[in-house]
Amino acid sequence: MIADQLRDRIRQTGPMSIANFMTEALFDPGAGYYATKDPIGAGADFITAPEISQMFGELMGLWAAQSWMDMGRPTPFQLVELGPGRGTMMADALRAGRSVPGFVEAARVVLIEASAALKAVQAQTLGPSGAQISWVDRLEAVPSGPAIVLGNEFLDCLPVRQAIRHKGDWHERMVGLDAEEDFVFVLGPPLGVDAGLVPERLREAPEDSLVELRPGDLQVVETLATRFRDNPGRALFIDYGPELSETGDTLQAVRAHKKVPPLDQPGTADLTARVDFETLLAAARARDLAAYGPEEQGRFLLGLGLEARAAALSQAVPDKRQTLAKQVWRLTDSSQMGTLFKLACLDAAGLPAPPGFTAR
Repeated sequence: MIADQLRDRIRQTGPMSIANFMTEALFDPGAGYYATKDPIGAGADFITAPEISQMFGELMGLWAAQSWMDMGRPTPFQLVELGPGRGTMMADALRAGRSVPGFVEAARVVLIEASAALKAVQAQTLGPSGAQISWVDRLEAVPSGPAIVLGNEFLDCLPVRQAIRHKGDWHERMVGLDAEEDFVFVLGPPLGVDAGLVPERLREAPEDSLVELRPGDLQVVETLATRFRDNPGRALFIDYGPELSETGDTLQAVRAHKKVPPLDQPGTADLTARVDFETLLAAARARDLAAYGPEEQGRFLLGLGLEARAAALSQAVPDKRQTLAKQVWRLTDSSQMGTLFKLACLDAAGLPAPPGFTAR
């Protein structure tokens, strides 16, 4: 069990960072959460927008097709999805993308997936698409050339670090063991030079404030910036989090659609934390990328024509009218996913503004 491995490490080397705890719990190749199960769907641990409605993936496909045209219709190009789940969004995107001549034929679909279980599901889901599909383990391994990158609920799964303001310094929050050998949060050493990772607007936060540091997001930005310097490219991220950097602990664990303590039974629950869109976009601009957003998911999808697509489907399948209306509500209403989930777009220099974005 992952829990036993983590306890052994802590006994031998002392408390570990939350990022290391998350990495082991989620991605250990033998017993990690993503390595051992298919967690997505109504009967599993959580459900994502593509699983709620085919319309979500279809609009992402049309968005990608317009982006391909904005890039000058490069042939071939890499159509990349980060953490593609069951492959549902890509399957729906490719089906909708066939309405744009040449788009699917030019696409070389590359899926970045850590879970062997999910790779098998993706292969089955995408088999009928007829697209050329390959898998790699990291963004840096995607073949060179023009690229469109999609990441739905990918960034929130990247390991985070946490820090607490203590006596004027930022200290790492870590995971240790109590007397009963249960996992507990403990205060670690000062961050030192890593204090620069604290979001700028939060650096003088009051005593005992907690902030989350997202080095994985910055690595993704750096990889995209390097790639887009040499080739045209556009990346779209859909995730949950605030528009501006905030203090507070957002680390959460979800098992069977219910929140559970994040240190409880590692390897058996999904671990995520809210995305800091302000820091993500600032990092992109600092690396000479054009950065757009964040746009609220509800407004974005409605702007792309979600209601028109729902009306067309309702006309084609009248007995699904109520189901489709509920899907639109779940994707766009402020009480559901409409405002908590947001979209950000990172572009190579020189491209027109991406579809659905109103500000840069």
